[in-house]
Amino acid sequence: MRSFLIVSAAALGLGACAGQPAAPAAPANPAAPSAAAPKAPQCWNGDTSKFMEVGSQASISGVPVSCEKNSDGKSAQWMGKK
Repeated sequence: MRSFLIVSAAALGLGACAGQPAAPAAPANPAAPSAAAPKAPQCWNGDTSKFMEVGSQASISGVPVSCEKNSDGKSAQWMGKK
């Protein structure tokens, strides 16, 4: 009985996936930025609930910090002033 339940559940799961229609292709938008152009690194500011650009200044718990690029250049993080 237990194996019947397992097989039935597996069949229902596979059937549900197979029965879904394919997602429609998104239309090409020439005005949209190119996927090849990487996004500039940013830092998340939880106080304002938004991303801040590299070079932005903020204060976290009274400590002045600035958003700086990491060594790989692909991301950024808040760094204390030196």
